[in-house]
Amino acid sequence: MARKPVQIGRGAESVTVQQLLPPSTDRISLVMAPAADRPGYWGTPTSTLDWCEENYVVSYYIAEFYLQQYFVIPAAVGIGSWSFHMTLQYEMQLLDELPMIYSCCIFVYCLYECFKQEHAVNLFSVILLLTFSVIVSVIYLIWKEPVFHQVMYAILVTFLVFRSVYIVTWVYPWLKALGFTSLSVFLLGFVLWNIDNMMCDSLRSARDILPPVVGAVTQLHAWWHILTGLGSYLHILLSLQIRSTYLKHRPKVQFLCGVWPMLHIESQKDS
Repeated sequence: MARKPVQIGRGAESVTVQQLLPPSTDRISLVMAPAADRPGYWGTPTSTLDWCEENYVVSYYIAEFYLQQYFVIPAAVGIGSWSFHMTLQYEMQLLDELPMIYSCCIFVYCLYECFKQEHAVNLFSVILLLTFSVIVSVIYLIWKEPVFHQVMYAILVTFLVFRSVYIVTWVYPWLKALGFTSLSVFLLGFVLWNIDNMMCDSLRSARDILPPVVGAVTQLHAWWHILTGLGSYLHILLSLQIRSTYLKHRPKVQFLCGVWPMLHIESQKDS
């Protein structure tokens, strides 16, 4: 038996919840993002995800100010996330989430093909990952279920983790420090992402009584972006070091200004 529509208001002015929803959301089986905490320039969010940060609190033009700000500087890489957290529109959500799949496929290819000869191309792997990306994209365009995207992304990350652990454990054990540091930083970001999702009400209540500067530190989803970005960067260094070692170069991690890790590669001199 179909459920009776829930009415809001009384008499002639009453409306049903279904009447308040856009037509495109009638058959979506997920929980849509709640209405903006305050009216904003971009209107009511249509994205299927709305994070713990209060909407349009800092700026009338930016829905999630702190999450969006973390992508202003690396805009060339994070333009999708920057746009998504600024607007909370579904189209921008796709611009944020689908590139995560595409870039992760590139990482998978590089790490699984790192022990091949120079200029070698594995067409099977290329076609397989390209097909995977297309299928995920098409399904996600039709089925607006964020959990689907999260599961697909988790599958790719799992392949990366197992491959990385295998290489730094059995092939190049002297790379354990870099390998496990990158994984640990990424894992810490993942833990904070889950805390932000599960304890959102408590975090919002805490931000109501904390000074603005201190409250900004509790934006755990923003920390997720920072830590996963750093973890991904360290993993790229690891992949470069693995590849250059196999090609008989001499890679070495150096620290810019004693803080920022960079990879310096020298060609192997003929003996």
